Amino acid sequence: MLFQKTESTTLLTEELRCDLSQFSASFKSYENTQNTSDTNLNKRTKSIYTPLELQFLEMKKQHKDAVLCVECGYKYRFFGEDAEIAAKELNIYCHQDHNFMTASIPSHRLFVHVRRLVAKGYKVGVIKQMETAALKAAGENKSSLFSRKLTALYTKSTLIGEDILFQINLLDDSLDVEDVTTDVPDNYLLCICENGENLKGRKKGDIVIGIMAVQPTTGEVIFDSFRDCASRSELESRVLRLQPVEIILPSSLSDQSEKLINSITSMRLRDDRIRIEKMENLHFEYSHAFQLITDFYTKEVPDTTGPQKLSVILSLDKPVICSLAAVVTYLKEFNLEKMLYNPSNFKQLSSETEYMTINGTTMKNLEIIQNQTDMKTKGSLLWVLDHTKTSFGRRRLKKWVTQPLMKCSEINARLDAVSEILLSESSVFGQIRNLLCKLPDIERGLCSVFHKKCSTQEFFLIVSTLARLDLEVQALVPVIHSHVKTSLLQNSLLEIPELLSPVKHYLKILNEEAAKTGDKTQLFKDLTDFPVIRKKKEEILDVLSKIQLHLLDIRKQIKNPSAEYVTVSGQEFLVEVKNSHKSSVPSDWVMVSSTKAVSRFHSPFIIENYRHLNQLREQLVLDCSAEWLRFLDHFSEHYHRVSKAIGHLATVDCLFSLAQVAKQGDYCRPTVQDNQREIIIKNGRHPVIDALLGEQDQYVPNTTNLSGNGERVMIITGPNMGGKSSYIKQVALITVMAQIGSYVPAEEATIGVVDGIFTRMGAADNIYKGRSTFMEELTDTAEIIRKATSRSLVILDELGRGTSTHDGIAIAYATLEHFIRDVESLTLFVTHYPSVCELEKVYPDKVGNYHMAFLVNEEESAEQKESPEFITFLYQITKGVSARSYGLNVAKLADIPEEILKKAAHKSKELEGIVNMKRSERLTVRATSDILLPFKKETKTKLTKIPRKWWYPFESKL
Repeated sequence: MLFQKTESTTLLTEELRCDLSQFSASFKSYENTQNTSDTNLNKRTKSIYTPLELQFLEMKKQHKDAVLCVECGYKYRFFGEDAEIAAKELNIYCHQDHNFMTASIPSHRLFVHVRRLVAKGYKVGVIKQMETAALKAAGENKSSLFSRKLTALYTKSTLIGEDILFQINLLDDSLDVEDVTTDVPDNYLLCICENGENLKGRKKGDIVIGIMAVQPTTGEVIFDSFRDCASRSELESRVLRLQPVEIILPSSLSDQSEKLINSITSMRLRDDRIRIEKMENLHFEYSHAFQLITDFYTKEVPDTTGPQKLSVILSLDKPVICSLAAVVTYLKEFNLEKMLYNPSNFKQLSSETEYMTINGTTMKNLEIIQNQTDMKTKGSLLWVLDHTKTSFGRRRLKKWVTQPLMKCSEINARLDAVSEILLSESSVFGQIRNLLCKLPDIERGLCSVFHKKCSTQEFFLIVSTLARLDLEVQALVPVIHSHVKTSLLQNSLLEIPELLSPVKHYLKILNEEAAKTGDKTQLFKDLTDFPVIRKKKEEILDVLSKIQLHLLDIRKQIKNPSAEYVTVSGQEFLVEVKNSHKSSVPSDWVMVSSTKAVSRFHSPFIIENYRHLNQLREQLVLDCSAEWLRFLDHFSEHYHRVSKAIGHLATVDCLFSLAQVAKQGDYCRPTVQDNQREIIIKNGRHPVIDALLGEQDQYVPNTTNLSGNGERVMIITGPNMGGKSSYIKQVALITVMAQIGSYVPAEEATIGVVDGIFTRMGAADNIYKGRSTFMEELTDTAEIIRKATSRSLVILDELGRGTSTHDGIAIAYATLEHFIRDVESLTLFVTHYPSVCELEKVYPDKVGNYHMAFLVNEEESAEQKESPEFITFLYQITKGVSARSYGLNVAKLADIPEEILKKAAHKSKELEGIVNMKRSERLTVRATSDILLPFKKETKTKLTKIPRKWWYPFESKL
């Protein structure tokens, strides 16, 4: 549309001016233009803006928060502030053009640059030309600007579509599948809604939170609702488990939640940082959410089961419904709301009866899915267990690792399957394993098809892979029946062919070559089901035959019976005439091109019919694109069946991965029991350290005996760096592995199913939450006290060290006694406070004192009394209490200067002497008080025979 200098244009210009502050360079240019004469105006539009700039500004008004890539012929252009962002992030050239800064990228590199911008946290919009040259020339607006519209939006969680796929050589056999499937991690979009109203017994900061997490690239939808305290520990656990790449929040959030989100996002590097999307509070109000959800499921969901689906949704908690409404609103912008049509596929994240509780603190402390050094997977439990061959298997294993099972039957079903893979001599398992190798990410590909955002290349890759799997598994069915015994493996494998059976039909319809090249006009072999395409192709053939018949007239006119049409530089149906015979060419013919030897012409008939042919061809492309989308819709009817088959493949991949783990040396199958509260491990090892050390260094194994009916608490002392923390983590990780269904690094292991593992270890403050080191320590401890049960495993490492010695000892002693007497959980308590060890005398049947064994070099310590002792660590858990922590030995290992060490050693002995003297005085006083007891009823004069300094402390009591 052309913009003229009319009243409406003036209003538009004034309105656009309000939005120009975001384009720094462009705004200055605008201001300058206002002061110039009319000679600087665009003569065609009578406006200070070019038509393309006005078109861009109109689109920018609708998508202010997105970086827009505008298709202009063979390249994509950025304007204004978007151009400056692109120049900075993509390292491309940016310059002033007319009123705006501008930058551009080639069309064929769009997928690279969109991914880069999205990785930096931007929302990126792709604007494409909606007209082709031939159709535009035939239309009424042939002299105006190309019409354009936003065809796709991308963010970190919604990176799905043709624009971001690596299509070149996608089906080349030499291409490594890893090059195609690089996006292995989860990419959850998480929406958080708070409801602080109507809470009974509410404490300050308590709140009910509803979350909705969707993964558009895999079609997964997760919800949860929970009550949280001021520390927001429950919310933190869920965020750490899901590891979202994008979070939707209301514009106003409680201070505690805001601090938590800030602390989580601040810990990451920029390219890895969670993208935050703020939405108006209106979207999170229940009345608004209720109306939106009702309209969505009764009017927009295409089938007749909308009301039934709505009743399922309305049974959810209010904060979850509010979160869902916000997610629906957000995903509509990306045309991805289709994944929310079927609420029966929604899964609840936390199920206390189904999965072991592993909160966020425990996840970090035990390094379940990432290490605490550089936040990478290497060095985590997931890294040890992950030998999967597929991307979808890897995602499934991550869920298994973060959600250990609670049902003994399910755990043993996995262990049985792992044992069979490990011990069976049948070749079928090798064949099944080979099926999983080199598979593309068919789970994500299937979801791309479901959203109708896939290319023909990707569709063919996914469908041909599924069809091949169907055939290969079908061929193995007789062998699976006879050789595979465990029900979990057998059921998963035997269901796959039936679930994948519809796929073959769609593969037969497609023309392989056309699919690989992306030619939708030749995509379908049989056009019986595509009458629109068939009709258009018939019209094209009709025009082509007319042009071919016209060749006979041409031969007569130029008197050349052998004349043929030629194609040069894309121009078809050219009649080539030697320059020496040019006089024979009719005067109304149009010369298209020439060389020294020949000239090429179009006759009036060809000009007219060639134009018509091009219009038909371009209309055919549009019709084929529309039919392609209908074809994808038809395929999507089988989405849930095919998705279930992929889920079975993921389960099989995970079981093979756990079998690979079990093949490592000295791993055993744990005995898992439902009705026993015990953790008995013979010569257990830390799985991660064991894997990192390899064969050259041997990890020292340790035995553990915890029983609910006997000794259920271990108080562990010992020198710094003696291996206390490694030991307690080892016990916890072996328990997690057993309940995942994995073999464990031990000679023998018997695990009574635990309902949760709670840990408090390490020392770190949290500046963003405004909490000191000691506050963090006690906040974690308070949560454990609230949530641990008699079936939990509780690990407390050096509780009380963040404050003064007396307060620390008091808190450690009282807390541990609470777990011994009231909670009755299996407990590992690491401490440097010898006073706490006295609890063994109070509860001799339930508590045992242990220490990490070590040797002191007595000779060296005798010779150098003013220097720290030299300690040899044995890393062996041993009965008894370690009287000292030998901290100066660690200082020596850390290369603290010698003079400081000597001064410290001198001061340590001095303080030790003072403490020993006071201790002996206290013992004397205690003995004296025992002597005094028989005299308490006598006259006070009898006490004068005892020195006053002995009885003075007891005088008031007597």
